[in-house]
Amino acid sequence: MSEKVNEVVESCLSVLELVKHEKVSGLILGPQHGSKQEIFAAAIGETVRVPIVSFTARSSALSYEENRYFVRTTLDDAVQAEALAAVCKRFEWPEVVILYEDTEYGHIFLSHAAKAFDDVGIELAYKISISTSADDSRILKELNKLKNKPTRVFLVHVGPVLGSRLFAIANTAGMMKEGYAWVVTDSLSIFLDFVDSDARDLMEGVLGIRPYLFASENLKSFQERWKRNMLLDKATGPITELNIHGLWAYDAVTALAIAVENIHPVNSSLSDVKTRKNKTENTDFEISSLGPRLLRELSNTKFRGLAGDFELVEGKLKASAFEIFNVIGNGERKVGFWTLERGVVRELSAYGEPKNSTSTKELKNVLWPGNSFTRPKGRSILTTEYLRVGIPWKPGYIEFVDAEYYPGTKRVNATGFCIGIFLAALKVLPFSIDYDYYIYNDSLFSNWSYDSMLQKIPQEYDMVVADMTIWAPRAEYVDFALPYSESGVVLVVKNKKPFSMWTFITPFSWDLWVAIIGACVLLRFALYASELQIADTRNRVSNNWSVFILVCWGCMAFILMQSFTANLSAILTVDQLHFDFSDDYYVGYHTGSFMKKFLMEQLRISESKLRPYKSNEEFNDAMSKGSKNGGIDAIFDEIPYMKLFLNRYKSRYKIVGPTYRTGGMGFAFPIGSPLVSHFSKAILNVTQGPNMNSLELESFGPGYSSQDPLSSVISQGASGLTFHEFGGLFIIT
Repeated sequence: MSEKVNEVVESCLSVLELVKHEKVSGLILGPQHGSKQEIFAAAIGETVRVPIVSFTARSSALSYEENRYFVRTTLDDAVQAEALAAVCKRFEWPEVVILYEDTEYGHIFLSHAAKAFDDVGIELAYKISISTSADDSRILKELNKLKNKPTRVFLVHVGPVLGSRLFAIANTAGMMKEGYAWVVTDSLSIFLDFVDSDARDLMEGVLGIRPYLFASENLKSFQERWKRNMLLDKATGPITELNIHGLWAYDAVTALAIAVENIHPVNSSLSDVKTRKNKTENTDFEISSLGPRLLRELSNTKFRGLAGDFELVEGKLKASAFEIFNVIGNGERKVGFWTLERGVVRELSAYGEPKNSTSTKELKNVLWPGNSFTRPKGRSILTTEYLRVGIPWKPGYIEFVDAEYYPGTKRVNATGFCIGIFLAALKVLPFSIDYDYYIYNDSLFSNWSYDSMLQKIPQEYDMVVADMTIWAPRAEYVDFALPYSESGVVLVVKNKKPFSMWTFITPFSWDLWVAIIGACVLLRFALYASELQIADTRNRVSNNWSVFILVCWGCMAFILMQSFTANLSAILTVDQLHFDFSDDYYVGYHTGSFMKKFLMEQLRISESKLRPYKSNEEFNDAMSKGSKNGGIDAIFDEIPYMKLFLNRYKSRYKIVGPTYRTGGMGFAFPIGSPLVSHFSKAILNVTQGPNMNSLELESFGPGYSSQDPLSSVISQGASGLTFHEFGGLFIIT
């Protein structure tokens, strides 16, 4: 039956003719694309008690209770909608756009899909109906609207003709690339063999579902007979195999034949008939006495058909398995299955039962649009095609961020700790982002600054990824995500080492040393005088006065030794922490950072005493020279830079004084950007995750400490005592 008006009328008249004059006891309907024929045929069947069997009606608007004589030997679209919702749930997509054909069956399928997706907590974000008569420009306009929406998953429920056009236009619109996901229902997937090769190529990466056909011996035998008969009939063109609708038709005829055989011989002329007047026509319809029995036998008929197990439940085929497949080039690959009992599984047995295996928990790898094996996240919060990511070019501290152009192109290769954090955060985001890097200061101007870079948001950049401090004045024109590094500004100065070779003498004053030496000499003479009268060749102390003298000497030595040790320890350690900052000191700071303003406004250091430097090497050279030789006396900079500096130059420098707290380093966005909250959550996951240490190791190398920068290991730069510190002792000895 055709949906064209004149053919609808003709098909309805054909039903009347068969029922009224041919007095049939059962009727099989062919393909339908509208409900008018279906409703009319069902009404006639219900009136005369004749089963009307359809092998194409997937979504019926007719209720089973009121139309028991309308039998569908097909899988219901409500079941297919459940399968589609389960597949989307497995891929963790929060929302889906549905594109459906603007027909009665399309609208009925939409109602099934809305319920199924709502049951699993997935939102149908947009529902777009497409007329079969819509031209390409109209379809392209609709797709461009969807392209500017955040949802990146599209469920397509259209026929093969419209489907071929739709995917060609989607490719033109740039929607068949990485980050997008397309899922087709069996309204298209069943007919993929009829789609030309060029259109199939454009569908690469599409995911589809359709009723599962297991390769039984009965099916193989039938397919061989089909091909043989086609050849005998001298069919022109390629020989096409029957799709699922053809197999359902064959099974429907088989079921009717079995039902008829199960009925005891009945008068085929319908001897026991009753008559009733049709309310719309002034004619009599004969009510079939065979029809009710035929319907009862048909409802009880069970067998393994070509399309699978045949069993009717409430006037429609019992739900069976769906196969999930992936379009790859001109071919396809099964990646999993769905059953009503087990949901999405990876494998089925030969008869459509899920295998009890741990391997069934995950689907096989799927090739997505854009030749990508990365699962689309389903959403993109961007309304532009690409996220413009600004990164600075600077000669120093390339461990944090470094950038260069690929030879002969404008494509940017970016590396460093900040880039590693950014890429790790992208993997955690609940949506996908396409991005391009844009280098700031690629002309290598020496007077560049982070502030001037931030002021190009949002005109030139959608976000800035850099070693950039979260600072209150900057928050007036950009928003920051949560920091990914520790915060604070510290003062770094030279260690006072090496000590003098006479340092070991300094715990005691000179008069104390003289007193100690004098006491030792005096006690020695007293002991000698005490033992002078006793001749003991064994050198033992035998006089009580001698013992008393030795005890006094030992007590004095013990007290002096403990005091000496404590005082020397203080000289070697505590004294290193003491630093008196002078207004005459020249201070170095990081070029382009906020440090200059911070030092002038917060610490009131004169601008004439500030000197900018680009790298650790320049800092070290300036500190080695000292301010008297054109260098500096101290460095004020942020903790991450100074950790790197101290890790490189070890005990030559130390951190002293208080830590001036800042907001830490973070990524910058336009004010009000929805990306801020998402990146903040993602950065928390990254910085608190197990991969943070490996990111630091990869960017900064071994020895870069993640501990408190004011700990003794980093701050004091402690090292072992050397020969120099005790050189004087060896000279005296």
